[in-house]
Amino acid sequence: MIKTHPLRLKPGADLKKEIEAYVKAQNIKAGWIATCAGSLTHYNIRFANQPNGSSGDGHFEIVSLVGTVSTNGSHLHLSISDSTGKTIGGHLLDSNVVYTTAEIVLQEDDAFEFTREKDGSTPWKELQIKNRNQ
Repeated sequence: MIKTHPLRLKPGADLKKEIEAYVKAQNIKAGWIATCAGSLTHYNIRFANQPNGSSGDGHFEIVSLVGTVSTNGSHLHLSISDSTGKTIGGHLLDSNVVYTTAEIVLQEDDAFEFTREKDGSTPWKELQIKNRNQ
C-alpha cells in the first residue's frame, strides 16, 4: 500500500538531516521524494564524479529534489537556482540550510524494502530492492 507523508521544514533546518530523521521516525523502508519546493541560504552538494562537495551561501530556490529514502540508506539529488536563474545540481549532502521553507511530499510502499549493498556492478553500495510480500 502506498502512503503519503507531507512535511514542511522551517527556516534553519538541515534539508538532508531532517528528511533522514523523518524517514527513521516513520520507519520508512521503501520511499521516494514525490515533490519538494522551497529555498536555501546555504547549499552543499557533490557534483558528478567528484570526491568532495561544493558549497555556497546566498538565496537559492529548490527547483528539484529527487531520490529514494529508507531507514537502510537514502540517495538524494538536489537542483537549485540562484537569483539569475543559474541552476546547479548534484548529490545532496548535509548542511543544506532552509531559508524560508521546504515543502516536501514523501511517499512509501510497504510492499518493498530498499537497502544499499555492494553487488559487484560498481564499487559503491547501490540500491537493492526486496519484495516484502514474497
